[in-house]
Amino acid sequence: MIWLSPKSLVILSLGLFVSNGSCASKPLVRDVVIIGGGSSGTYAAIRLRDQGKSVVVVERESILGGHTETYVDPTTKQVVDYGVVLFHDLPVVRQYFARLNISSALQNLSQIFKPITTYLDPDTAQMVNFTPPDPSAGLAAYAQQLAQYPGLETGYNLPNPVPEDLLLPFGQFVAKYPEVANATFSIAQFNQGLGNILDQPTLYVFKILGFDVLNTMANGALLPTSSNNHQIYDQASRILGPDVLFRSTVASARQRDAKGVEIDVNTPNGIRTIQAKKILITIPQTLKNLLPFNPDHTEAKIFNEFRSVGYYTSLVRSTGLPSNFTSSSASANSSFNIPQMPAVYSVSATAINGVFDVKYGSQKILPGSYVQGEILSYIQKLQNNGFTGNFSGAANFLRFKSHVPFELTVSPGRIASGFYNDLYALQGYRSAAFHVQDSSKLWNFTETVVLPGLLKSL
Repeated sequence: MIWLSPKSLVILSLGLFVSNGSCASKPLVRDVVIIGGGSSGTYAAIRLRDQGKSVVVVERESILGGHTETYVDPTTKQVVDYGVVLFHDLPVVRQYFARLNISSALQNLSQIFKPITTYLDPDTAQMVNFTPPDPSAGLAAYAQQLAQYPGLETGYNLPNPVPEDLLLPFGQFVAKYPEVANATFSIAQFNQGLGNILDQPTLYVFKILGFDVLNTMANGALLPTSSNNHQIYDQASRILGPDVLFRSTVASARQRDAKGVEIDVNTPNGIRTIQAKKILITIPQTLKNLLPFNPDHTEAKIFNEFRSVGYYTSLVRSTGLPSNFTSSSASANSSFNIPQMPAVYSVSATAINGVFDVKYGSQKILPGSYVQGEILSYIQKLQNNGFTGNFSGAANFLRFKSHVPFELTVSPGRIASGFYNDLYALQGYRSAAFHVQDSSKLWNFTETVVLPGLLKSL
């Protein structure tokens, strides 16, 4: 039971700049320029348009959607969502689906995820004698601890001083609260994309697996009845039309001040200048990504502290595996049987016969070519171990996606010394508002936190 939630951070820059008209083409003039057409950027663009504001979205890919990856078989029309798999049943999600004219239905997780047929060692791909414990009591104990930090539901609103429990590596947190132990393997499964989860500060586990996720685990998730999650972004793309610049990236920001923003954008048709009153940046806020915006010393120092892990999704064919084969990695000798990264998380049968969804994680960013090699090596081990009978063909990728940088974090020491206070101190300087990578939570966060401040300033 795993999904990739596009847990991207959002930075709202409210003070920005105006033009000298240096580019040959006529500048695009908008109320708001949005950098990135993932979950937050697309949602913001639709909602700003609904409020009568003009927008333009700068998106580096040829489609909207960010981590939402969907494959449709050209012959059978069967659909596989191998990126974002589900959405929480929140009012904002239902309202957004209705706005996009997308019918939806609540589904139990047993309807969404195929049952795991076997647990395998992540190194050898051999069977492990392991049955996950019933997580019910552990999740209840986890929820009691989580309830002490309501500020995490709406951002990184931490008590001062930061409680020790939030700074503890999650493995040590579970040792301190052993009543959570039986849920730890399940928590790790739902928190794919955190690298070695037991080493991560408990803060980040709480951020990802919050009450919305606990409710989804218990009561089910909301999904488009089409079973095609990318329908959200296809519909949004039709609504936004030419107000999305696809295959485009920011070349430079030549003005950012209280008067507005002026940026030059690399597009397939050359450089375009955009002049806007405000800018909303929804791409991961690594220093590398922000360099075109000319961060000053204060910004550069803060954003350079972020670190991230690697998360990779793929569809693999020609494996020889049985059509009902679905495995999850588990280690016989590790704490709570949670595999150490880098490793394959799971190999899951899909609705398309012969196509398997393979997810891979790492504690640091790895080259995509290396990860592809590791996945194919793992499939070869499955073949060598007899899971494919006499089949010995060469597996290959139908789709592969590197979701990096994934899950931006900082060290426990910096959390304790006030990193998030420093980050939020950018409010009013060059405003920053941050949340977690999860589509449903980001839509809610954008609706309740980001857009009110942005609209008030326009």
